[in-house]
Amino acid sequence: MKFTNGYWLNRPEYDLHFALESYDATITKDALRIIAPSVPSRRRGGVMNHAALTVTFTSPMPDVIRVKLEHWRGTAKRGPYFELNECPVKPVITETETEYVFQSGRAKAVISKAEQGWRVSYLGDDRLLTESEHHAMAHAYCKPTGRDYMIDSLNLDVGERVYGLGERFTAYVKNGQVVDIWNGDGGTASELAYKNVPFYMTNRGYGVLVESSSDVSFEVASEKVERVQFSQQGQAMTYDIIYGGDPKGVLERYTALTGRPALPPAWSFGLWLSTSFTTSYDEKTVTSFIDGMAERDIPLSVFHFDCFWMKDNHLTDLTWDPDVFPDPEGLLKKLKARGLHVCCWLNPYIAQESAMFDEGAAQGYFIMKENGDVWQTDLWQPGMAILDVTNPAAREWYAGKLRKLLEMGVDAFKTDFGERIPVKGVKYHDGSDPLRMHNFYTYLYNKFVFETIEACRGRGDAVVFARSATVGGQKFPVHWNGDSSATFMSMAETLRSGLSIGHSGFGFWSHDIAGFEQTATADVYKRWAAFGLLSSHSRLHGSSSYRVPWLFDEEASAVVKRFARLKNRLMPYLYAAAVEAHEKGVPVLRPMLFEFPDSVACETCDTQYMLGPSLLVAPVMHSDGHVDYYLPAGAWVNLLSGETVEGDTWRRETHDYLSLPLMARPNSVIPMGADETRPDYDYTDGLELHVFRPEDGTITVKVPDLRGNVAATYTLHIAGGQVTVDADTDRPYKVIVHN
Repeated sequence: MKFTNGYWLNRPEYDLHFALESYDATITKDALRIIAPSVPSRRRGGVMNHAALTVTFTSPMPDVIRVKLEHWRGTAKRGPYFELNECPVKPVITETETEYVFQSGRAKAVISKAEQGWRVSYLGDDRLLTESEHHAMAHAYCKPTGRDYMIDSLNLDVGERVYGLGERFTAYVKNGQVVDIWNGDGGTASELAYKNVPFYMTNRGYGVLVESSSDVSFEVASEKVERVQFSQQGQAMTYDIIYGGDPKGVLERYTALTGRPALPPAWSFGLWLSTSFTTSYDEKTVTSFIDGMAERDIPLSVFHFDCFWMKDNHLTDLTWDPDVFPDPEGLLKKLKARGLHVCCWLNPYIAQESAMFDEGAAQGYFIMKENGDVWQTDLWQPGMAILDVTNPAAREWYAGKLRKLLEMGVDAFKTDFGERIPVKGVKYHDGSDPLRMHNFYTYLYNKFVFETIEACRGRGDAVVFARSATVGGQKFPVHWNGDSSATFMSMAETLRSGLSIGHSGFGFWSHDIAGFEQTATADVYKRWAAFGLLSSHSRLHGSSSYRVPWLFDEEASAVVKRFARLKNRLMPYLYAAAVEAHEKGVPVLRPMLFEFPDSVACETCDTQYMLGPSLLVAPVMHSDGHVDYYLPAGAWVNLLSGETVEGDTWRRETHDYLSLPLMARPNSVIPMGADETRPDYDYTDGLELHVFRPEDGTITVKVPDLRGNVAATYTLHIAGGQVTVDADTDRPYKVIVHN
């Protein structure tokens, strides 16, 4: 949101009151409060008849500085608020003749006392990170609308790049963009996003979280090209400066505050196959798909029933359509007998024709209008209402129906939608502010569905397939990127969104292989299949056509088979990366910058990624089979071909459909399992430790069990290219060295 007209002038519709100087301070054991007037204050009465800002510094945990800006403190406080894991620390607060210093751990805020010289400098390990200075912190009043806004802007250094702000499909580096934090159902080819997170990080080792679920607006080197500006409606705004030293350190601190992902069950990492959206299907169709995968030796882990497992025009009623599935219990038993898990689609929108509508309306379980009517719309389902997730009785009512499905044999739910939440003329059961609930709705929605599964299946066995999210939503995995198209361009924007959401603390992420809308060419399908099966979670799903590979060509079946089986073999490595995501917040699919924070070349890489700490993946996104990617320094080995390639260079290669750059990091160990047919098996049974271009020293590898505990530890001692191993297990294993 823009408030100025160039560098010199304010926009005429706004009255702006900028913090001009530090006038007075109050120091307590845990806070520093500064009065920052908008006019010179050195003479008695100088601040009369003018606005002043109150700026309070506290610390919710070490290395994090919380900044609260207030204009008028008498405004009513209405939630919801993000659920944060605070561990308040006693800061070190000092004062000199020229400045105030507020320190938490390695992070420090220095506030200048200079006359008409407002400046707050933020430092990490005594290194300057950023500053809020002249014409940065302000209150704004919009004269035409009567709305108030709070604003701050933080300086950017030369070469400083900004990342994150949720799952965004625009350019990976956010400099130059205007980003409004507002969940929307806009597909992947627009500036709208399903998962908006008011948190960004930069390549200078810090991040900024604005603690508001409302429509925070970011001007990222746009309105003020030297700064990141953020603003929100109201009389107060709170944000956190999070210091980590490098991107992974920032993310570790951020997810300690906002929550880390639950560890998904190992079976969820296998291939998911869907009925697709508007296709026709019944038990015969489902069986034919599963038979076809088995006939082609393509391992399948999950079968997903999209929305029309329920009757058309009745979505959502959480009842199997008897015309299509007359014996759902029998069908689920058959699927279970084949070793499959089952996922069913749902959303929080209740069609007027649904059997749940009258019941929910009578009990007051829906979002209501201010006049007492049920809020309804025809957008999506005729006359639909929306579940009021702030009402505990409404959540329990809905969860009770989910429990019946879980008892029937359903294992997971696709929690679709959750973005089109009204804000005008509505009220919630708990009195929440509708503006703040628009983005926060999805948090409560996914939380109660996830916790319902967890209560039935047990901790460690819960998983959803969610589309919308906000701060904290990462605790309820997995998330997929929404409605992409069947093109290489959409494949690229999909990867950009995965990199972006990785910067926002989401450890597990997926996408619709070969795109959701339209039907891909065999070319796009095969390239996207390799990409999809080298993501944390992998799903074949579409809109109006099926996504089984043999409908594209038989080579597509060979591609899906190759990479599905490879992924299963990689599960000892991938599940260890999953445990890292669960324990530290670092995503499985991670930007290059996370592993190579000192590489300038890696700061802008948006068509490649690291899968865990040691595998570089560069999907092929061109019809002629060529791929350009950056290979950091060292001797890398292609896991598929065994070829060794020297790095510290950009490369262009051409690959057939059964290949792509899948490069093992120098001096790394990739544990690979013996079972190609499923993702959930004993990873220590027949384990192979693949050692790539080893250097003298010691490498420790921990292989997890299916609960994320350490099943076995292997300590590799390397000297002169020779490897010896100390293992705390009697299970046999092999060491394969790639010199």
